[in-house]
Amino acid sequence: MRKAAGFTLLELLVVIVIIGLLAGYVAPRYFAQVGKSEIQVAKAQIDSLEKALDQFRLDNRRYPTPEEGLSALVQKPANAPNWSGPYLKKGVPQDPWGHAYLYRTPGARAEFEVISLGKDGKPGGNGEDADIGG
Repeated sequence: MRKAAGFTLLELLVVIVIIGLLAGYVAPRYFAQVGKSEIQVAKAQIDSLEKALDQFRLDNRRYPTPEEGLSALVQKPANAPNWSGPYLKKGVPQDPWGHAYLYRTPGARAEFEVISLGKDGKPGGNGEDADIGG
C-alpha cells in the first residue's frame, strides 16, 4: 500500500496563518516608509522650485507675481522682458499626492513661499497630512 503524498488541510491552514501574521507585521512598516519617501520627494521638488524662482529673479529683478504664479517658470509672462526660461525642464510638477504647489508672494517669513499641503490637500495637519515648505 502507498501513502498519499501531499499536505493536509491543517498544514495548509497553519502556513496561511503564519504568512498572514508576517504580512500584518511587515506591511505597516513598509507603508510608513512610502509615506516618508513622499515627504522627501515634496521637499526636493520645493527646493527645485525655489532655485528656479531665484533664477527668475536674477533675470527679471523680481519674483513672479501671484497672478503669474509658478507657470511663469515655464511660460514667459507678458511683463518680463528679460525672461530667459524655461527655468524648469519638465514643467511645474504636482506634489507627490497629485495636488498643485501653492505659491505665495510675499510669504509669511520670506519674499515668497512654495508649499505643499500634504497628503490630505488641506492646510495644517500632522504626519503625512502636514504642510511642507514655507
